[in-house]
Amino acid sequence: MKFHQLFVPLVAGFLSLALLPASGQDIAAGKAKAQACAACQDYKEGRRTDPVMTPMATSLSRQEMIDIANYFAAQPAKPSTYKTDDAKIKLGKAKADETLCSMCHLGAFAGQNEIPRVAGQQYDYVVKQLRDFKARKRTNDAGNMTSVAQTLSDADIENLAQYITSLR
Repeated sequence: MKFHQLFVPLVAGFLSLALLPASGQDIAAGKAKAQACAACQDYKEGRRTDPVMTPMATSLSRQEMIDIANYFAAQPAKPSTYKTDDAKIKLGKAKADETLCSMCHLGAFAGQNEIPRVAGQQYDYVVKQLRDFKARKRTNDAGNMTSVAQTLSDADIENLAQYITSLR
């Protein structure tokens, strides 16, 4: 399989977190979009690992990461096709309120600064990230998500993922 055939779908899925509208030469918008590159930088610097993404990010320059982030940020977000369960969404919202998720991710999980927008993110991705934080496989969060994830049961993780996926 060619590099771009593997790289583009993976980065597209990951950078769908950006979900920010593209705008021409707007420096502030460019800075916000480039923050999605922090994930590539984290792979490049070893703060986050993945058998596919780590080797790809290692060879990228900062400008290449910014260019890739800007490209994906300009793409329309694909809505999740995951069929959510209303009862689990309700439980997930209750857990999100209990763990004060909106203190960092803001209302409607829109994100801020280096805290990503997770509203509408793909269910499987949310589950994987929460499990990785809980297992301390993902540690690029200054300890915040790792601490929160330690308090979550498997059911909590699944319910939170249902809730987050249902947000638009």
